[in-house]
Amino acid sequence: MAVRMSGIQWQRSSYSTDGGGNACLEVARARDASCLLRESDEPDVIATAGAVRLGALLRAIKRGGLARRIG
Repeated sequence: MAVRMSGIQWQRSSYSTDGGGNACLEVARARDASCLLRESDEPDVIATAGAVRLGALLRAIKRGGLARRIG
């Protein structure tokens, strides 16, 4: 999916700092309401997800569901 980047405002956790070597996940909302994700150390690599799927991913992470599937 092509994402037009003008006007996108990226956000990161308040727990993140701007110190060297700090890789943070940044999130933004696209004009079509999809969620955009990127790592601060690789800002040109952007993943997109709908709100429902992103919510499912976050719930799986919180309950530790991904560690069992990956590991």
